[in-house]
Amino acid sequence: MKISAIVTLKQDVLDPQGKVVGQTLKNMGYQNIISVRQGKYFEIQLDETNKEKAKKIVEEIAQKLLTNIVIEDCKIILE
Repeated sequence: MKISAIVTLKQDVLDPQGKVVGQTLKNMGYQNIISVRQGKYFEIQLDETNKEKAKKIVEEIAQKLLTNIVIEDCKIILE
């Protein structure tokens, strides 16, 4: 089973890299850009058929390793 984990900075945490990307896009002529937030994307393949069990495993992995829970949020997507 393939599961995606998307890790992003919490909304109240400054994102300087996202700000630079957003400004660069505006400089390239994309004037309709309001804001950009950057993050990390992980695809995890598990040998598990139970969706709830798989989601719980990836949530645990994200909390223990992939995410700095103080400044980041994580969204799990079952595929």
